Amino acid sequence: MGTDEIRKKLKDKKRIVIKIGTSSITHPESGALNLIKLEILVRELCDLKNQGRDIVLVSSGAIAVGRQAAHFRHRPTKISEKQACAAIGQTQLMMIYQKLFREYGHLAAQILMTRDTVFQDLNRFNAYNTFEELLSMGAIPIVNENDTISTYEIQFGDNDSLSATVASLIHADLLILLSDIDGLFSDDPNRNPEAKFIPLVEKLDKRLLDMGKGSVSEFGTGGMETKLHAAQIATEAGTDMIIANGKDFHIIHKLVQGEPYGTLFLARH
Repeated sequence: MGTDEIRKKLKDKKRIVIKIGTSSITHPESGALNLIKLEILVRELCDLKNQGRDIVLVSSGAIAVGRQAAHFRHRPTKISEKQACAAIGQTQLMMIYQKLFREYGHLAAQILMTRDTVFQDLNRFNAYNTFEELLSMGAIPIVNENDTISTYEIQFGDNDSLSATVASLIHADLLILLSDIDGLFSDDPNRNPEAKFIPLVEKLDKRLLDMGKGSVSEFGTGGMETKLHAAQIATEAGTDMIIANGKDFHIIHKLVQGEPYGTLFLARH
């Protein structure tokens, strides 16, 4: 089966998790929220919801929003600073999301998670039930790591692994990671102009995993290594995954329609 035929099957996905990195929803000049992009994001997700799909959004950005609200002139470096910014920023971020989703007739719900949420059996069971109930009610869960009380997540990753874990937990059909990169390349395209784009990965092997040496953006923490780790989690759980550029959130409906953007990682069935 050719790549185009494989992509066309994405139209049939019924339960989709979309992960948004901090750099995709903030202005690079200031780190403040890009409200125009947020509105486009919400409209895209609501339209997918209107098609009868279950939608879950995993959104970074709480620390960046809190940094702006607290008038931090520098990027927080101490864990306590990051936790404080997250506490301020998470409430503001959710308030904006709730307002935007209501404008398009949908209800958002907040879920904050830590590693313990998914690595302890009882917590995992309870989290699964919460997601299922929210989705059955027609809500759109918005997930973030609980940076206010957890230090592990602040230090490692930018919600990439979390989004894959959520996709695995709720048995999602598709996971879309949107960041500031177009997808997987044979090498870092910023350093090597000869790097080749890889549109389809049918099986993750050690050679591909070793390619995980992507750059880290100023306002995010997740490089290609965390995204490939997410791909490993998702595909082993039976979920297809796409890494694509979140510069223009209109790409979301294009991806679901099977258009050739980003790198598609096929689930291992």
